[in-house]
Amino acid sequence: MGLYLLDYGAGNVQSLANSLTKLGHTFTWIATPEDFDKATSLIFPGVGAFETAIDGLASRGLLEPLRAYLRSGRPYFGICIGMQVLFASSAECPGSAGLNLIPSPITEFDSSDKSVPHMGWNSTTRVFPQQGMDAQDYYYFVHSYCAKYDPVAYPEAATWAHTVTQYGQELFMSTVQKGNVFGVQFHPEKSGAAGLALLDEWLRKSETERSSLSATSCTGSAPVLKPSSKQTLTKRIIACMDVRANDQGDLVVTKGDQYDVREKSDIKTDTAGAVRNLGKPVALTARYYEAGADEICLLNITSFRHSPLRDQPMLAVVRAAAETVFVPLTIGGGIKDSVDPDGTKRTALEVAGVYFRAGADKVSIGSEAVYAVERLRERGGQGDGTSAIETIAKAYGRQAVVVSIDPKRAYVDASYDGPRRNEIVRGEDGQAWWYQCTVSGGRESRDLSVVELAQGVETLGAGELLVNSIDRDGTGKGFDLDLLSLVKKSVRIPVVASSGAGAPGHFVDVFRKTGVESALAAGIFHREEVRIEDVKAALAAEGIPVRRG
Repeated sequence: MGLYLLDYGAGNVQSLANSLTKLGHTFTWIATPEDFDKATSLIFPGVGAFETAIDGLASRGLLEPLRAYLRSGRPYFGICIGMQVLFASSAECPGSAGLNLIPSPITEFDSSDKSVPHMGWNSTTRVFPQQGMDAQDYYYFVHSYCAKYDPVAYPEAATWAHTVTQYGQELFMSTVQKGNVFGVQFHPEKSGAAGLALLDEWLRKSETERSSLSATSCTGSAPVLKPSSKQTLTKRIIACMDVRANDQGDLVVTKGDQYDVREKSDIKTDTAGAVRNLGKPVALTARYYEAGADEICLLNITSFRHSPLRDQPMLAVVRAAAETVFVPLTIGGGIKDSVDPDGTKRTALEVAGVYFRAGADKVSIGSEAVYAVERLRERGGQGDGTSAIETIAKAYGRQAVVVSIDPKRAYVDASYDGPRRNEIVRGEDGQAWWYQCTVSGGRESRDLSVVELAQGVETLGAGELLVNSIDRDGTGKGFDLDLLSLVKKSVRIPVVASSGAGAPGHFVDVFRKTGVESALAAGIFHREEVRIEDVKAALAAEGIPVRRG
C-alpha cells in the first residue's frame, strides 16, 4: 500500500506520524508534486489557518496535484484543515478559494453564546439514517471556523455530512464522507484511544472500500436537524508540569511554593536545598495520559532563557512525550524573540514552529504577552503585527496560542472609586482589591490589570487563557473563583483555571461557579494527593460532562 502524508509546511504533523507508527502503519511524506502519482492513499493533516494552508500548497506546487489526486478516485483522509480545504471558501480568509469539492463556505462560530475557538472533547452524531441518531465517541476539537450543517441553504453540501457535532446552538459537520473522500474536523491523532481506533479502522479497510465510501444509507435529501438542549462539550482536566534542570543538569518535574522550587534548607535530609524532584517529565506525561488527562502542559521554567532552539534536552522531551501521548501537548517558556549566544536572531514564530514540529500542539506565552499588551495600549488598541501572539496566530491559527497570566491581588481602600473601580472585588472581611498582572514568574508587578491583559491578548489573537493565581498557588484552598469569574466575563475565548486546587470538590466548584472550560493542577497530581480519576468521578457525580476512559 502506498500511503502518503501531505505536509503543507505548517502545523503539528508529527503527531499524526507518531499515531500511524504506533498503529503499525508505514507511510511516506509527499516531497514533490510527482509523489502524488505514487500514492494509493493520502492523508492530509493540518493545524493552522486556511490561508496558510492554501498558500503553502500553492507555493510548493502541490495544490493542482492535490486536485488531480482527489479527482482520481484514490482514497483521501483530510484532518482539520485537510477537511476544510475541500470546501469552497473560508471566512477566515475571504481572498483564498478552497478546492470547492464541497459547495459551501467555512464560516466562523457565533461567539455570542459560547467561547471561540471551539476547544476540547465533543461527541459526534450520525446524520443517517434519519431515525435513531446515535451518539459516537468523544474526539478532540480545536477550531474557530466550521462547516455549518445547513441542508436548506446548502443542500448538496449537506449530503456529504457523515456526522454532525453541536457547539452552543450551532450544528456543524464533524465528518464528511463521499466516494473516495473522508474528512474529519477533529484531530484523531489527539483523541486518545477513540481517535487511534478511527485511524486504524480507515487504514485497515481495503483500498477499494476506502475508495467507495457512502455518505448516507438512505436516499433523498439530507435531513433538517435541530440543536439539542443538552450540550456535549466536556470540561477538560489538564495535568501541568514545571520542567527545569536540577543541579546535575537533568530535566525534572518540579513544583514550587510561591515559585521557590528548592527543598527547604532547614530540613535534615540529603535533598535539603536541592531542586524539588517530583519525577521525570516523559514518564509523568505517560502516566497522566493513561490516567485520562484531557491535555498535558509542559512549562520549561529555566532552560529556554538563553537559547530555546539549542535546548536539545527539552526538544527531546517533547518528541518522546509525543510518541506515547495522544492527547494535546502545550509547551511553554521562552516562546519569544531571542538572540542565540553566537548572535543569531530567533523569532518567536521560529521557536514555536520547531516545537510544533517536535510534537507540541499549542504554545504558552507568559511575560511577552504582558509587554505586547502594554504596546497595544500605547498604540490605542491596535497591534503592530510583530508580537509573538500575532505572528504565531497568523501562521498556525489562534487556537495554537495560549497566554499564561500571573495576577495577584492589589489591595485598595474599601471606598476606592478609581479607574479600575469596575474590577474591584470585595471580600466578606471588608477588604477590597483588584488583580494586578506580573511578569518574570510573579517577581515583577506591572501597571496592568488582569481584565486589561485578558482583553488585550484576545485582541492580539490569543486562543486560550491560562489563569494562574499567585495568591492561591500551592495553598490547596481551592481556585480563586472571584478572579476566574472576572476573567471569564471579560473575554470570549476559553479559560483554563489554575492554582489552588487541593481536592476534587474544588474542580466541581470552579466549573459550577465560574463557567471556565477547563481546570489545571500540578503538585496534587504529581504527589498523588488527588488523582485525575477522582476528579472526573466527582464531576460526573455532579452531572458535569467529562470524558471518561
